[in-house]
Amino acid sequence: MSYSKKQILDALRNVKHPETAQDIVAMGMVDDIWIEGTKAGFTLSFKKPNDPFINSMHKVCVQAIEQHLGKDLDFTDNIKIKTPEKKEPKGDLNTQSMKDVKNIIAVASGKGGVGKSTIATNLAISLAKTGAKVGLIDADIYGPSIPKMLNVEGQRPMVRKVDNVEMITPIENYGVKILSIGFFINPEDALVWRGPMATNALKQLIHQAEWGEIDYLVVDLPPGTSDIHLTLVQEVSLTGAIIVSTPQDVALADAIKGIKMFTGKNINVPILGLIENMSWFTPEELPNNKYYIFGKDGCKNLAEKENIPFLGQIPIVQSIREGGDLGNPAVMNDGSLIEKTFKELSASVIKAVDDRNANLEPTKIVEIKTK
Repeated sequence: MSYSKKQILDALRNVKHPETAQDIVAMGMVDDIWIEGTKAGFTLSFKKPNDPFINSMHKVCVQAIEQHLGKDLDFTDNIKIKTPEKKEPKGDLNTQSMKDVKNIIAVASGKGGVGKSTIATNLAISLAKTGAKVGLIDADIYGPSIPKMLNVEGQRPMVRKVDNVEMITPIENYGVKILSIGFFINPEDALVWRGPMATNALKQLIHQAEWGEIDYLVVDLPPGTSDIHLTLVQEVSLTGAIIVSTPQDVALADAIKGIKMFTGKNINVPILGLIENMSWFTPEELPNNKYYIFGKDGCKNLAEKENIPFLGQIPIVQSIREGGDLGNPAVMNDGSLIEKTFKELSASVIKAVDDRNANLEPTKIVEIKTK
């Protein structure tokens, strides 16, 4: 018995796509029908590269032909599946977003409340004042404070499609490109996220941002050691880490943990140096007076003990707190004690980065192997 292409088409008109309820012939999914003796075949073309019904519809097509034409025609291995090419972004997302970022600096602390975010914001602005192109990621996913401290709270970054991928345009202020999860939530909302949700948010801030040319990308990490820290070293090649601490023993004990985490065998990120915050209290009206409220030279001594650079000391000055609360960072007050202090600090950081790059190979991205 001979069969025609029309008979095969008529049989396949009884097959409907589950999503549209249209028959596959009307949808234009059936192409290139051929018949050679007792063998026959055709191409089944799907509209989506990952259509979930590919396998099931292949079986239904065979069943429909057998039901309407019998089993004399052999379609074994002769139904070709055709799907459109999956559009991928040009190049790896990680490479595309970060390809023009020269140095990535993690600012971390073992303990909360030591002024890490204050240091990160003022340092980023001070680096920008040198003429460098600077970016700042607020990676403190659960407690984002950078938007408030940089007077961009309530702003929403633009999102546009680039090579079929949604890319975020960082907010700019004080010469710094800024991204924070705080831009995407209400300031009063509490983030109750499990680890994977938080780490995915960080990945988006890193890889789906149009950073462009950046000399120094500062990453303000949450206190302690967590999934966020591990995600960062898995996603990017860190130039190095800066540890912030107060001089008191309780803070220093946690700072040591931060140092050990970054320098551990499995992570191996260089420590660019320690910054001591709240080193002493200096009343602005008495700039030569120093009151060592939290102890004296604790970070300096720790840096000597661990044989890592000591980058500088930041005093307790009322204008630093006020600047953070008002969104007008103290480093913007040209000629002030704090502006001069951060100018010296940024010079120390630039030297530490240059020395690290001159003497060490680029940091390898951490790969977590599971058995």
